[in-house]
Amino acid sequence: MSQVKNLEELNCLSEKYKNLVSARRIKKLSDDLSERHIMVCQGTGCMSSKSDEIMDKLKSNIEKYGLEDSVKVVLAGCFGFCAKGPIVHILPDNIFYIHVTTEDAEEIISKHIVKGEIIERLLYEEPTVGKKVNSQEEMSFYKKQLRVALRNCGIINPEDIREYIACDGYKALGKALTNMTSEDVVNEILESGLRGRGGGGFPTGKKWMFTKSYHSPEKYIICNADEGDPGAFMDRSILEGDPHSVIEAMAIGGYAIGANKGFIYIRAEYPLAIHRLKIALNQAKEYGLLGENIFGTDFSFDIEIKLGAGAFVCGEETALIHSIEGSRGEPTNKPPYPAEKGLWNKPTCVNNVETLANIPKIINEGASWFNKIGTEKSKGTKVFALAGKINNVGLVEVPMGITLREIVYDIGGGIKDGKKLKAVQTGGPSGGCIPESMLDVPIDYDSLTNIGSMMGSGGMIVMDEDNCMVDIAKFYLEFIVDESCGKCTPCRVGTKRMLEILNKITEGKANIMDLKKLESLAETIRDTALCGLGQTAANPVLSTMKYFMEEYEEHIKEKKCSSGQCKGLLSYEITDKCVGCTKCSRMCPVDAIKGKLKEKHVIDKDKCIKCGACFNSCPVKAIVKA
Repeated sequence: MSQVKNLEELNCLSEKYKNLVSARRIKKLSDDLSERHIMVCQGTGCMSSKSDEIMDKLKSNIEKYGLEDSVKVVLAGCFGFCAKGPIVHILPDNIFYIHVTTEDAEEIISKHIVKGEIIERLLYEEPTVGKKVNSQEEMSFYKKQLRVALRNCGIINPEDIREYIACDGYKALGKALTNMTSEDVVNEILESGLRGRGGGGFPTGKKWMFTKSYHSPEKYIICNADEGDPGAFMDRSILEGDPHSVIEAMAIGGYAIGANKGFIYIRAEYPLAIHRLKIALNQAKEYGLLGENIFGTDFSFDIEIKLGAGAFVCGEETALIHSIEGSRGEPTNKPPYPAEKGLWNKPTCVNNVETLANIPKIINEGASWFNKIGTEKSKGTKVFALAGKINNVGLVEVPMGITLREIVYDIGGGIKDGKKLKAVQTGGPSGGCIPESMLDVPIDYDSLTNIGSMMGSGGMIVMDEDNCMVDIAKFYLEFIVDESCGKCTPCRVGTKRMLEILNKITEGKANIMDLKKLESLAETIRDTALCGLGQTAANPVLSTMKYFMEEYEEHIKEKKCSSGQCKGLLSYEITDKCVGCTKCSRMCPVDAIKGKLKEKHVIDKDKCIKCGACFNSCPVKAIVKA
């Protein structure tokens, strides 16, 4: 492959490669197109359920039926519908199969491909109406989504640069380098209203403008892929499903701020994303889209991957920079900001993966296009990792301004097992818990901050009536205490003292004054911690105290946890439903249950260790949490 020398050559390649994705651009077979593409999700989630083996089985059955010329099995990135994986999407038929196994591969070829029969049992069934649906467009999970950052995930093969080019890949870079000045690029991003998707929400254009304003022979742009929030996998999915979008964006950003070198800082726990990034970087260099004199201009740019060891604090930009430099990953006081003195004391711009994934689309479509999506102060879309007690767990991308209710019920399909929603936690350890009464609050940066939470990087965990909000606050504090870098006293010591109080509460050893101490500590840490992670560490506690104070008081005053989650306040009782089957006594690891065959059993509460083995094993549900 000869290197791309100008934008005209790239446009010619784009037209040439469109045949590679032609089966994905129309909705039905025709005389002009007899080729089918079987897209198989090869994101981390589906691969953990053997989707790579499914691909192999599909290929072997295609060969068995002699269909190699008309049917192609294509590796695809994450479709987002993670709870229903492994997923197989057949195009242009537009049939979407879920929970596919290796045993289903032969049937998909023999029935669907050869005979044209849709396999009903592999179709998705809408939980609210009990109706099977064929295509993505018909699924409530996708109807309200708008995929911008995720635009190519599940559409292209992330390991083939030709498919990215066929979908207008690297046109934005060519446009920026040949038709725009660096000032034009910065202004375009400024006018778009794009804000950082990593948590802080700082305007991306301003960050680029500030970095550009500092003069230095060396500047750097860094992609922050150190996604560390519990339950978050937005950045990982983008890098696994569309790595070239981030590479292209970094080159555009480098041109805009005057940097010739970029770093992708990614945690080593993301081996698949790292693997695909390496492939994409090598391909971009082969095509001349990274390296010297890109598109025949005097702009040169290269990218290097740096692996992180999985420290949560390295998501903070100054700690991340220190880690790249080979130092301990600890934050430093600002100012000076990285835009002035960053990596090796040179002007540095740090952007999150999702932020960068929006850049090529904005350059291609224009700031005014992006500016029309979202709300007045929060433009565009946001990707969320939707998890917890919800029917449709997965990755969703929605316009800013959509409500939590729409995400939970219209996209998420409602709460599992018909239970009642209690809260939605957004923003990970830096966020807060939003009660059911506030489900109609629009999702944007300012609205979430105003109610005691935050956008964060995009984790969204749904909780039902069985969750204890005191226990949830303790869970996030345990995470923060484990992950604190220890540099500043408020975070290192203060969060540990907060956790001690929460432990007292959940063990029934606290008094009402402990609540005042907890709140005072939280507010002090918020006001005095060194970095943003420490300053927001108390949010889960403060928000749960604000909206669920009755649960804290119940734990303290009544020594009771209604949700049955706090072991220190929990006991098990055997009701009159007991049939004396002896299963519970056989399962008990400490021999705390006594009783004769076919007679009601009794739990010795002094010996009981509250492990729940009896509760989970009772066949007639005769054991209850008290």
